Amino acid sequence: MKKTVLLLAATMISSFSFADVRLPNVFGDNMVLQRDKPIPVWGWADKNEKVTIRFNQQEKTVKADKNGKWKVFLQPEKAGGPYTLSVKGKNDISFHDILMGDVWICSGQSNMEFHVNGVTNANKEIAQSANPAIRHFYLPKAMSVTPLDDVNKSAWLPASPENTADFTAVGYFFAKALNEQTHVPIGLIHTSWGGTIVETWISKEGLTSSDEFGDMMQRIPTLNMDSSAIAAKNRQQQLIQNLQGGLPNAATVATWSAANTDDQSWKKMKVPGLWEEQLLPDFDGIVWFRKSFQVSAADAGKPAELSLGTIDDNDITYINGTQVGSTKGYDAARTYHIPAGVLKAGTNVIAVSIEDNTGGGGFYGDAENIFLQTGSQKQSLTGDWSFRIQKALNPGTAVGPNSYPSLLFNAMINPVLPFAIKGAIWYQGESNADRAYQYRKAFPLMISDWRRLWHQGDFPFYFVQLASFNSSNGTSQKGSKWAELREAQTLTLQVPNTGMAVTTDIGESKDIHPKNKQDVGKRLAAVALHDTYGQNNVFSGPIYQSIQVNGNKATLSFTSTGSGLMVKDKYGYIRGFEVAGADKQFHYAKAFVDGDKVVVYADEVSTPVAVRYGWADDNLEDNLFNKEGFPAAPFRTDTWKGVTEEVKYSVK
Repeated sequence: MKKTVLLLAATMISSFSFADVRLPNVFGDNMVLQRDKPIPVWGWADKNEKVTIRFNQQEKTVKADKNGKWKVFLQPEKAGGPYTLSVKGKNDISFHDILMGDVWICSGQSNMEFHVNGVTNANKEIAQSANPAIRHFYLPKAMSVTPLDDVNKSAWLPASPENTADFTAVGYFFAKALNEQTHVPIGLIHTSWGGTIVETWISKEGLTSSDEFGDMMQRIPTLNMDSSAIAAKNRQQQLIQNLQGGLPNAATVATWSAANTDDQSWKKMKVPGLWEEQLLPDFDGIVWFRKSFQVSAADAGKPAELSLGTIDDNDITYINGTQVGSTKGYDAARTYHIPAGVLKAGTNVIAVSIEDNTGGGGFYGDAENIFLQTGSQKQSLTGDWSFRIQKALNPGTAVGPNSYPSLLFNAMINPVLPFAIKGAIWYQGESNADRAYQYRKAFPLMISDWRRLWHQGDFPFYFVQLASFNSSNGTSQKGSKWAELREAQTLTLQVPNTGMAVTTDIGESKDIHPKNKQDVGKRLAAVALHDTYGQNNVFSGPIYQSIQVNGNKATLSFTSTGSGLMVKDKYGYIRGFEVAGADKQFHYAKAFVDGDKVVVYADEVSTPVAVRYGWADDNLEDNLFNKEGFPAAPFRTDTWKGVTEEVKYSVK
């Protein structure tokens, strides 16, 4: 979601000269290679060139084919290191400090992309993160119409206070928990993009051969990025012309932070709210926002606190021309200290320069978190702000990662398919909630597609169920897209060697990016420790199994109850259950634990026909757990038609 977008041509690799031996950019110093499996090493050279590979006590020689490609498989190695990988052709390449361990792909959208520097107690976590046995490779964002052979330059970095802040938080805490239990080095290949749909992560062949998407794939035209880019640039220029007549020069921009700048002619925009959803559709660039506010004589000159919530991506913030803070990262809360002497009695001006690289831009946090706190009052800063565009970024980018199928598979999965891995973890689904019913087909298709193309069997694939979040006030009564998406995720557990971390209890009702990523990583790790590493640990909360109706009461049975069911509530009663009769009208239900079962009833329903638990966008109050602390997964016993059943994927 939040790095500069790179549009990579399909001919990227073929355009290289292979006079020198070269390996793909996923190889590098500090990398982790997969233990206990054949070790693939591949790359490019002159056609027919002899290439010699040395690693630990192994040596192999291969000859590049007529296209300059070569590949060898080294014998499996046990966990350990550090080792050096040497490759010799007409030139020599050496990679140092390589560990043998377990390599996990970390993929999905923004909650996987979410960095350690945005989590709860981030400073403490980063300060204590030194662990050379955990290595992280950030795979740069890119799109392509055709499958690519390589990714752009990046680096393998060991966990340390200098590096960990920019790691995927879910991946890091997953790796931390695994390493603590197994003492095996963990490598993370982080390939995610915020706001993306699952279909962009599936190969063209996978989609075309599927019953669900095959017909659509036969109908859609081939994407031409060049013509799309020209059209996008023209639209962007017209947008800027209509809003403000053109872009400013540097001298003009230099005045925009000052209190006395005349912004009367600037257009207005609501804050909070992403600018793509208001007056700047499909716009990436630098936009300034300004707002006047009043300060009493009693508070003038005194220190104060400014909160701007979350901003996508980067900001520099000024009060009366004085810079009071700046932050990089779409997922970090902005809280700035205003020093003494900055505020004045009467009218003051806040100016914020916001840079957005891709996806949504601007203020997007909760309105309650946008305020000025002075000694005598807390003043909201929501509402109309004046805005003006300083600079357009990516002016030729008409295509986003969701514009066309397979764009991210081609550029961000295909290049690493030869790499040996232990498994994958996945956090995505928010952007598919409108088509939740179809996700029942799309998500398992992606898993099977990756497994088919990786040629490593049914490798472990563990995923995070959507956390609680009040997306659109969805409930049983009006329908809930998020509940239906969670149901699709639960149904995906029918795919072999998959596992799910339930996170309804650690979401945030007003923030789609909950900051407790520690428990997310730990819960994924619990699944892996049990299913992949063979430990005898509880790894899941209660999963609905069956229903039995007797009179006005419904008795529910569960699997994964651990050492017993538990209600997390100081009053001792269960929240989150609903009951409906034949009229399909749901009523709040009373519920209690009876041994390893839950008994549910509602006074308004004499004969229960259906029971639901946690069937809402925001189900943070659900409180049925097992005694090991894992929450019960949301469920319904009915199969009544939902609100997403008719919505299908299409390409505009």
